[in-house]
Amino acid sequence: MARGRARIAAAALLLTAAGLSQVSWRRPPDQAPSFPEKAEFFFIRLEYTDLFRSGRGFGRAPGRGWWMQDWPAAEIHFAQGVRRLTRIDVGEGLHFPLTDDRIFGYPWLYATQVGYWDLSGVEMERLREYLLRGGFLVVDDFWGPAEWDVFRAAIERVFPGQPIVDIPEGDPMMHVLYDITERTLIPGLRHLRIGPGGAIVAVPEASPPHWRAMYDDRGRMLVAIHHNMDIGDAWEHADSPEYPEAATGLAYRLAINSIIYSMTH
Repeated sequence: MARGRARIAAAALLLTAAGLSQVSWRRPPDQAPSFPEKAEFFFIRLEYTDLFRSGRGFGRAPGRGWWMQDWPAAEIHFAQGVRRLTRIDVGEGLHFPLTDDRIFGYPWLYATQVGYWDLSGVEMERLREYLLRGGFLVVDDFWGPAEWDVFRAAIERVFPGQPIVDIPEGDPMMHVLYDITERTLIPGLRHLRIGPGGAIVAVPEASPPHWRAMYDDRGRMLVAIHHNMDIGDAWEHADSPEYPEAATGLAYRLAINSIIYSMTH
């Protein structure tokens, strides 16, 4: 039933997979697109304090917190992609900390570089409340076992005893609009090496892509976990000749599925 409702809700969307190879939206900041004040969907980026600033270990040098990685270019490009590929009315990207009550007005939340986040007890409680009230979290662009351990330690405190599992083939989020069956790597731009034959992906063997999730007791996906992947770069560099089109296409299909899932489940 849930899958049927999701497909009905998505029926008004016009998506063309072929258009994914024709993305061309890179523009300087002073030519950023205009956005309506009221819209159906807003890209919400999660603000957090990173480990460097909390004094507890590694992290980014002062200036830009890790939560700002690829901001605002990733969401500007992504919004343009959703506009082109669907009929979803997209508003301007926003960013909030978990302590801001406005976060409860939006069903979809994106957090990048979560191998560096340092959530307080209050923030963990707020994240639990957000997800149990119907929210959906996408975490992205964290790599290797050390960053995985930082993320896992926090999310397991948000939902003690709730397992992190590989996303099964038949999961509704993977089929709510696009049928996503491939589980290939979505690299960051830093992982590309340009050779005579084009771009070559160079990712350490110890960093295979992991498609994982956390669910509630009723089987609703709460957190989509993109470990050893960088879908933010795939959005941001969709028009870069060196970035693999197949990875960009997969990143857009995956994100659009997650948006529809968050709005219908």
